[in-house]
Amino acid sequence: MTAEAPPAVATGNSQESASPASGVRAWMSRHPLAAYAVRRFGLYLVELWGALTIAFFFFRLMPGDPIQTLIQSLQQNYIYNQQASAEIIARYRAEFGLDGNLLSQYLVYMKKLILHGDLGPSLISYPTPAQDVILRSLPWTIGLLGIAAVLSWIFGLALGAVAGWRRGKLGSRIMTNLSIALSHVPFFFVALILVYIFAYSLGWLPARSAYDSNINPGFSLAFIGSLLKYGLLPGLSIVLIGTFGWILSTRMLMVPVLGEDYLVYAEAKGLKPWRILTRYALRNCYLPQVTAFGISLGFIFNGNVLVEQLFNYPGLGTTLVTAIQQLDFNTILGVTDIAIFSVLTAVLLLDLLLPLLDPRVKYWK
Repeated sequence: MTAEAPPAVATGNSQESASPASGVRAWMSRHPLAAYAVRRFGLYLVELWGALTIAFFFFRLMPGDPIQTLIQSLQQNYIYNQQASAEIIARYRAEFGLDGNLLSQYLVYMKKLILHGDLGPSLISYPTPAQDVILRSLPWTIGLLGIAAVLSWIFGLALGAVAGWRRGKLGSRIMTNLSIALSHVPFFFVALILVYIFAYSLGWLPARSAYDSNINPGFSLAFIGSLLKYGLLPGLSIVLIGTFGWILSTRMLMVPVLGEDYLVYAEAKGLKPWRILTRYALRNCYLPQVTAFGISLGFIFNGNVLVEQLFNYPGLGTTLVTAIQQLDFNTILGVTDIAIFSVLTAVLLLDLLLPLLDPRVKYWK
């Protein structure tokens, strides 16, 4: 007599097929685009945590004692004229998050940062919180470098596409050689030339500051006009060099595409060259350029330190330099954390937008 299969085996197979892991795999196979977004967001969280952790320990291991720097500054300003006692130093260390070992400092810092967005007091503007000092500088950096980055990308993409489309022509060769020569020139060197010509020689534009000190800040035509006037030279120095870099990269992507069969077919259909360039050739080139632009846009929160220093512009670059000079760990970490968050978030958003630009993304594993 043939023995029947044990019921437990069938039950085990049924349970295995209905396990949570197999259910997740089945859901991911049915929704590849959503699975791609979930995987990418999980990777983003891990990258963000890792980058913030590395930044914290890196700056905490820097030589120097910020509390002694604070005590010395108080003595110089006649606010504190007697020998600092151990109790006062201990209070300052606790207030700035410097008491205890590195691990306890890290745990307290991450708890305050995640739950409350608190960076602690700023040493360069004590007792103002570091996040308030950073937020005062952030709009200047976004207004200057953000607009400059957008304009340089638009100009570079358009001119680079034309240079690649009309390769071999005199204008294309001039534009390409000029871009090769100037794309790696430092921003501050161009800024110095512009200052010498337009500020000192011609006297058309101001050389320093962000707006006219005689105008009260506010939403008025006079103040907006002053912002544009004072921001023209630093913005122009960034736009010029940035545009040349985008021209080279766009031309490099455009030239290999021109020999593709679909462009020959579009030309055989009688489409106008401008339509072929904008709707077919450029469309297959701007995908990597959009990705690169998003990453570069995230980096504007670092501020262009030398340009802001040269023009005495009150952005994040100037704040970061001042914080480093006085060992203001909280402000330094705040600026670094904003840079990390902005870059990683820009990359995440671009990765999530890629399926709209390239349908092939939904099939990536």
